Amino acid sequence: MNDYLVKALAFDGKVRAYAVRSTETVQEAQRRHQTWPIASAALGRTLSAGAMMGAMLKDDAKLTIKIEGGGPIGPILVDSNTKGEVRGYVTNPHIHFEQNAQGKLNVGKAVGKDGTLTVVKDLGLKDFFSGQVPLVSGELGEDFTYYFASSEQVPTSVGVGVLVNPDNSILAAGGFIIQLMPDIDDQTITKIEESLKKMPTVSSLIEKGLSPEELLEEVLGEGNVKFLETLPVSFTCKCSKERFAVAIIGLGKHEIIEMIEEDGQAEVHCHFCNEYYQFSKEELEELHKQAQ
Repeated sequence: MNDYLVKALAFDGKVRAYAVRSTETVQEAQRRHQTWPIASAALGRTLSAGAMMGAMLKDDAKLTIKIEGGGPIGPILVDSNTKGEVRGYVTNPHIHFEQNAQGKLNVGKAVGKDGTLTVVKDLGLKDFFSGQVPLVSGELGEDFTYYFASSEQVPTSVGVGVLVNPDNSILAAGGFIIQLMPDIDDQTITKIEESLKKMPTVSSLIEKGLSPEELLEEVLGEGNVKFLETLPVSFTCKCSKERFAVAIIGLGKHEIIEMIEEDGQAEVHCHFCNEYYQFSKEELEELHKQAQ
């Protein structure tokens, strides 16, 4: 089954909801960055949240999520857009701890909570919109929930999960975002809260084969959800040798000459997708001609 997300309304428009299956997307991130389980879980949860948050935007808008918790995993950076395309990386992918008291991957210890969650939205306007909140737990679901409540003033529940196989590959990944609209009544709120308390983990439901639609029905109740749109989700990076060539030209003639004289070549690295691009001496000389 290919990854995708679904947008929905529930309880006659009083609830806005999103759900995503992101197993293949997180697997691609794991393959590219060779993440160990805790890093896979932290990055995967952020990629899932990022995909759904990107789907909330309009037109060609995009956003960047940066999580800096002070933990040994280092900063996590994820980009997403309105097309379901996400990319991201964790600074230290090879971190390992024993499982926590609940027998789960200790993501909170790896991420840390002495820091911030920052979301920067590029809406195609002159200025970017930026929101930042302190981390609550480092487990990320709670942190995204707090971000929406504090920075965007929208009562929200965010659930994200990743299950990792013994060989470090991804068994299941996904998540949901439930947002309450201003006209919602207390009875509906209570019903949703009770459902969330009884609900199994997101990743376990995806492992069982639940689709994003079924995931939302698990939370909100069958028959209460009106599905609006589905969107394919994938790990996609727009980097290319041509784009890096433009960046090298932008460094100027002096910098390019230094590359040629000191190394006789250049190697550039995309942190997001872990691709490397080589530029020979002849290619650098051609870029030098093009530089202003």
